[in-house]
Amino acid sequence: MHFMKPFQYLLILAAGCISSVTPPRVASGTITHYESFSSNYIASRSVDVWLPEGYNEHHKYAVVYMNDGKTLFDSSLSWNHQEWGVDEVLGKLISQNQIKECIVVGIYNGNSIRHSEYMPQKPFESLSDSAQQILYEATRKDHSLFFNRKVQSDNYLKFLTSELKPFIDSHFSTYKDSKNTFIVGSSMGGLISLYALCEYPEVFGGAACLSTHWTGTYSIEGNPIPTAITSYLKTHLPLPETHKIYFDYGTQTLDTLYKTFQSQVDSIMSTTGYTRENWMTKEFIGADHSEKSWNKRLDVPFTFLLGINK
Repeated sequence: MHFMKPFQYLLILAAGCISSVTPPRVASGTITHYESFSSNYIASRSVDVWLPEGYNEHHKYAVVYMNDGKTLFDSSLSWNHQEWGVDEVLGKLISQNQIKECIVVGIYNGNSIRHSEYMPQKPFESLSDSAQQILYEATRKDHSLFFNRKVQSDNYLKFLTSELKPFIDSHFSTYKDSKNTFIVGSSMGGLISLYALCEYPEVFGGAACLSTHWTGTYSIEGNPIPTAITSYLKTHLPLPETHKIYFDYGTQTLDTLYKTFQSQVDSIMSTTGYTRENWMTKEFIGADHSEKSWNKRLDVPFTFLLGINK
């Protein structure tokens, strides 16, 4: 595999070459931008690595992998001109000694194949062929397909665990163990974060799933996806003694779909041994399905996953 290194990118700019690359602007810390990170499993994509203020290569850092990386830092680059504000939120939490020092790895999504890469593959493939075909033909209000490719989230997770993580651990000063490695996302990004934790419990020690898109599509009636996911979770959740899981949802826009299914998942969490020490589900009244809403509460999952006991 070939990876574009940070210094290569800087040399291109220094040489005065024309480049369409605009790295995210941050208010806290610094960004190392990889414009085209190659993979043997998925299409190449951009990756941003956020380093906190005072990053020191002689100090070890926890690592947070975040899906939908283009929306994390700079609203001018995102499709809806909104951002999570990860640099501001984490910069503040770290400076106040509220959480472990960490770096963030933001992985850009596959654009038109985002659904195919983020839909948990094993639950999807547990459905009948006819049910899968119906879902492959399902469309949004603008008549675009939800799934433009065959579901391939297992390959996406192979990219994260066998290609991206080794690269990050070899190029940055990180703790490599699972108790210091986390994965975070919202909506479909929340769904793939949970799936990553279940499939690779030896890699990830915790996941934060904001506004988890349990329905997979935008409909509830006759939708087999939530049942497939809950059935999978009954036998695939990682050990609660060594893992943490955070869920939340709002009460407006697309988030109105989630409460019933989140309650079903909460029941599974309880019966599999999760307690308030290693699991949190929160409802945010009035919150909608947007980066602005996730920004307002981002401190909650990060403090839960990386909080420092005082």
